Amino acid sequence: MQRPAIELADVIRDAGPSFLAHSRGWFTWLHLKVLVAILRCRTALLGGHVDACSRCGHQAISYNSCRNRHCPRCQTHVRDRWIEARQRDLLPTAYAHVVFTIHHALAPLALQNKAAVYGLLMRTSAETLLDIAADPKHLGAEVGFFSVLHTWNQQLQHHPHVHCVVPAGGLAPDHSRWIQASPRFFLPVKVLGKVFRGKFVEGLREMYAARRLVLEGVLAPLQNPRTFAELLRTTYQKDWVVYAKRPFGSTEHVLHYLGRYTHRVAISSHRLLSLEDHRVTFRWRDSRHHNKQRRMTLSVHEFLRRFLLHVLPIGFVRIRYFGLFAHRRRKELLPLCLKMLAVSAPTGAAPPSLPSGSPTWICPICGGPMKVVERLTRRQLRLRAPPESVCCP
Repeated sequence: MQRPAIELADVIRDAGPSFLAHSRGWFTWLHLKVLVAILRCRTALLGGHVDACSRCGHQAISYNSCRNRHCPRCQTHVRDRWIEARQRDLLPTAYAHVVFTIHHALAPLALQNKAAVYGLLMRTSAETLLDIAADPKHLGAEVGFFSVLHTWNQQLQHHPHVHCVVPAGGLAPDHSRWIQASPRFFLPVKVLGKVFRGKFVEGLREMYAARRLVLEGVLAPLQNPRTFAELLRTTYQKDWVVYAKRPFGSTEHVLHYLGRYTHRVAISSHRLLSLEDHRVTFRWRDSRHHNKQRRMTLSVHEFLRRFLLHVLPIGFVRIRYFGLFAHRRRKELLPLCLKMLAVSAPTGAAPPSLPSGSPTWICPICGGPMKVVERLTRRQLRLRAPPESVCCP
């Protein structure tokens, strides 16, 4: 993929120190850590390495990545490694895509209590899928799935939701057979929405009673129990929409499909179109009008404010595994699922997948694989003469 003309680091540099003064009321050390990591990513400040082509011997210097999970530069290789590790977990059957979104009136509560409310969102959405799938009136099976938390929409606004990618079927309660879902229908979305709403609102009520919620600033009125109860009552009376895509794709298709959701950040540099007069223009997809491509222009301060809304708490796990895919159960149950699906997988064989062990980048001269031959510290990079071309794979 061609390197974008504008990157997120360029926007941060353009904002400069004035952004810190402008954002003093809400800016934290964690926000600063993310911005500094993105600025330093793939620069001499983080050191680097010498890469050499295994065919023609061409050499070039590459700078190290920051490895921050909010950095758009660092996610491609992390995503590919994750997908490669998940190859053996995927079952040879159709998959469904289910999305759970909290009611928009509760989004400010989530913003002040990210770890607690995001954790509740992931837990209650998973419980909802497991419970409805296990109900004999619906699928009547034990399912497994990946859940991935996203907190943004296409305009970078705060929009917490969870993507669940689920095999369209599961094990019978006695583990004697595989129960396949209809090729046109997985689970009833209206039932999912009602159960999810009930579990999430009840979870909020319990956290409030245990004084585990921070309610400051604009949320200070919610410190009154009656006001908080009224908020929950109002949101409970609304319909909570759950999206479910009909079962789709082969194992290889699902691998590529997962890559679109698992390691995304709020915005990639490829969506940035221009940076002029301290204003950023980026591309976004309007889902309400058939995914029509539109443009939005924001000041650099507002753009970065929106981007930093989506910084996750330290240690928060945004990709989780449930049911048959849960870490403590997959070793025992996944081979059983393969057996029930009548798959004969030779020892050591993997399902069709993305190529593994591929080089980080290829030689610009002959197309051969480039391999690391020497590590360089920040000091060593300063002492070396500039290479003919500096590459950032």
